[in-house]
Parts: sequence; structure tokens; C-alpha cells
Amino acid sequence: MRTRRNRTLAAAAAALLLASCQTVDPVLAQNPKLPRATPSQQALHSLPPPEQRVYVAVYAFADQTGQNKPNDSFPEYSRAVSQGGVSILINALKDAGRGSWFAVLERDNLTSLLQERQLIRANRSQFLGEDGKPLPPLRGLYNAGVLLSGGVIGYDSNVVTGGAGARYLGIGASTKYRRDQVTVYLRAASVVTGEVIVSAAASKTIYSVALNADTFRFVGADRILEVDAGVTRNEPREIALKQAIEKAVGELILSGAERGYWQFADKTAQASYLNARAQELSSLGYYPAALTAHPATPSPR
Repeated sequence: MRTRRNRTLAAAAAALLLASCQTVDPVLAQNPKLPRATPSQQALHSLPPPEQRVYVAVYAFADQTGQNKPNDSFPEYSRAVSQGGVSILINALKDAGRGSWFAVLERDNLTSLLQERQLIRANRSQFLGEDGKPLPPLRGLYNAGVLLSGGVIGYDSNVVTGGAGARYLGIGASTKYRRDQVTVYLRAASVVTGEVIVSAAASKTIYSVALNADTFRFVGADRILEVDAGVTRNEPREIALKQAIEKAVGELILSGAERGYWQFADKTAQASYLNARAQELSSLGYYPAALTAHPATPSPR
């Protein structure tokens, strides 16, 4: 009799599991969508245009931390932060002023770019145009006036950890949280002089929260009811890194405008942005000395 009851319970549990999988699967299988704009990205979009676009080149923006994902259970060999820093930085530069601030020149895949140009030159040397005349030579690449570099220089795990819990008559609930932090540095150097003209840094916290609830009660002389439920919410590391880089790009623009390396087309808007930046720096304990402008030449050829 007991064996038949156990089989019935097992069959019911299997049917419930199958039904739950069929119910949850359409919810989990979402269509691809564009990522939601972050507040730092919206701030870059809203920047007024400059007097002149700045031609920049980005060769590398590497993860300089060398850290793996934090794991208390077993060795983790996956990196703590994204290795696509160059792609994130280029996207942030193109977002600044809706693409009006920077003309970003391809340098990360420069070898592939040069090979394609060699193929074009070879084709143009072997074939004639529709009018029977030789095809014109391929025009030269733009050169950058400013070289951008830097990287992810810090990833600190468990900066803050904590939790709380309570239990009464076999019913309990608990919460745990953890805060990590990622830090990036970004600098701009004049290609003409080699001088580092502007440097900026930004940090972003990464929160993880876990909520758990459980029940443990005797429902009979030899029967125990035990129920566990929980949910964990982790802030994506890639989004946190993206926001830190976007904040650094915005700080680089404002710092360069303050030093006179580039200017906003609207001087009233520039003064408003610089005043807001000065208030932010003051609230963080920064007291910059008087700045002397030494304009570079951040323009193409």
C-alpha cells in the first residue's frame, strides 16, 4: 500500500514539474531587444555639440585587474569584468552629443583594415573604370589628433557584505547582500606633442541581493513539512562597467573643455555644465587649483 502511494506521489511530482517547465519556458524565452539606456548614457546623449569634432583613436582599453569572478565554493577562471572594454568605450564616444563630439577612427582592427585597403589597391591597379580610364587611387586614412587609452584598473569584491534573518514557530526569512566596485581610468594624449592633456576616472558599484524564505514544521507525529523559496538579483557587471566608462567619457569632455582643449558650440551651455561639474567635485572633496590652458591640436591632418 505504501509502495503504491509513493509511486503515486512520484508521478504527481513529475507531472507538476513537467507542467511547470511548459509554463515557464515561454516566459524565459524572450525575443532579442535593445538594451535599456543607462542614466550615464542619457547624460552623454544630452551633451550639446562642440565647436569642432575631435578626431580620436583607441588602440586598447584593457582589463588591467587580472581578477577572476569571485567564488567562495570553487576556483573560478572566468574574468570578473568584460574583456570588451574597447568596444564599450567606442560606443560611449559615439554616444557623446549624439555622435557630434568624436570622430572615432578604427584602430582596434587596423591590420584587417589595411589588408582590405591593399585588396582595393590591387583591384584598382588591374581593372579600368566604366569610362575605360584607370581608377583613381585610394585616398589616405584620417589621422587622429588625440589618442585615448586607459583601462579597468580595479575590481574590488565584497566591499560591503551583510544580511539579516528571523524565524518564528518554524517560519523564517532572511536576506543577504553584497557590494562590489569597478573602477576605470581614461586619458587623452595629444598625438602632436605626446603630452597627456586630460585624465579622468570613474567608479561604479555592483549590488547583489538574495532573499530566502523557509518553513519547517511537524504536521504529524512522523511527518515534517519543509518548504524553501528564494530569489537572487545580481546587477550585471557589463552594465556597471559600461556606466563607469560612460561617466569617464563625460568627465573627460568637461575636463578638456575647462582646460581649453576643446569647446562647446554654445558657451552658455558650457558654463552651465562646468558649474554643475564644479559643484559635484566640491561635494566629493575635490578642490582643483587654478587651471592653465595649453590647447592641443585635436584635429585631422
